Amino acid sequence: MNVKPRARDLGLPFNGETGPYNAITDIKGLKVGFTTLTDQSRNIRTGVTAILPRGDASEPKPVWAGQYALNGNGEMTGTHWINDAGYFAGPICITNTHSVGMAHHGATRWMIETYEDYFCKEHASAMPVVAETYDGVLNDINSQHVTSEHAIAALNSATSGPVAEGAVGGGNGMICYEFKGGTGTASRRIEIGGETYTVAALVQANHGIRPWLNILGKPVGKMMPEDRILEQETGSIIVILATDAPLSALSLRQVAKRAAIGIGRGGSPWGNNSGDIFLALSVANEQRMPQMETALTTRTELNMGLLDPFYLAAVECVEESVVNAIVAGEDTPSFKPEGLVCKGIDTTRLSALFC
Repeated sequence: MNVKPRARDLGLPFNGETGPYNAITDIKGLKVGFTTLTDQSRNIRTGVTAILPRGDASEPKPVWAGQYALNGNGEMTGTHWINDAGYFAGPICITNTHSVGMAHHGATRWMIETYEDYFCKEHASAMPVVAETYDGVLNDINSQHVTSEHAIAALNSATSGPVAEGAVGGGNGMICYEFKGGTGTASRRIEIGGETYTVAALVQANHGIRPWLNILGKPVGKMMPEDRILEQETGSIIVILATDAPLSALSLRQVAKRAAIGIGRGGSPWGNNSGDIFLALSVANEQRMPQMETALTTRTELNMGLLDPFYLAAVECVEESVVNAIVAGEDTPSFKPEGLVCKGIDTTRLSALFC
């Protein structure tokens, strides 16, 4: 696990109260796993990130969800059904652009084997969520090093507790504001109606060019202009937001939209070539699949008029997750073009800006 200091450890004054891990695993029952593939001699720097919203479930169960795409030059499978039904019932995998099919194949196989009884007895279809960003600057993406077994391994490794950041899983080959980017996470705790809820994010940050970068209002990109490696925005960002609050699918879509504001706080206006795709989910209201439920089902839903704190929490989680992904980065040689180095941000200089 990456042991570098996180953004808060560097003294960056983020707002809000975090959960115990300041991570998406602060959502009870949610687990995260990784398969990280690195072989510099073969130009391999990629992987798979896996999220199990209901990590201990013995059968597939609906996870209430809402999805939003700010810019669509990317992929997130399963979203047609999410937009129609307001739920999905499988894992989430995040990988590179040319490995969506293999990750989907692996996640499907994992579902069939993990929920064997359900798939044997029911006429069931597996529709995992698989998303991607492009790692072709640091990884030989066209060689398609990720296999279905790598996705299965990531899913089988999923655990609760602290979450590794930076060059892990699908974030291994990613670049953010021309610094080494990748996987980042953060959480917030909020109180509504006398109840405490958690909102958390995990991002695969692969977006932005250096002059755009702002961190907590400071023009960090302009203050650290050295060692640029890109001429224009060519990357993307995937955001997974999770909560334990009983939100409807419509409310979750509204929460997902706020990921855009969290990213925008970092300075990115998004580029034409970027895929900025967001998913918000709730693990509340646990039920069985519709075909296994009674004719009349009931769910608790939080009053939509009380969502403002969730919007703020989502914005703050995403903003901090992106910075956590950046500060975890380490110097990494490029693949295409060869001969460059994608620098990890100088955390000593960054910390000094906030002293």
